[in-house]
Amino acid sequence: MVTEEPSNNSFARALAGKIQEGCFQYLDAPVLTIGSENMPAIPLNSTLEQAMIPSTEKVKAKLEELLDY
Repeated sequence: MVTEEPSNNSFARALAGKIQEGCFQYLDAPVLTIGSENMPAIPLNSTLEQAMIPSTEKVKAKLEELLDY
């Protein structure tokens, strides 16, 4: 699950938990949540903002990790 919100204590994390809870016996791998980095505020610096938001590289790395499970 990919979201731009911070991954800790997020709706996406709660939804992934409910999916895992209800479908655990049917899943081949755990449900992963990919979100922005946990920072106190959205950075105004464009370089830090790009580091905070999920990128294609981060999603690709998580998908490869999931496929290798």
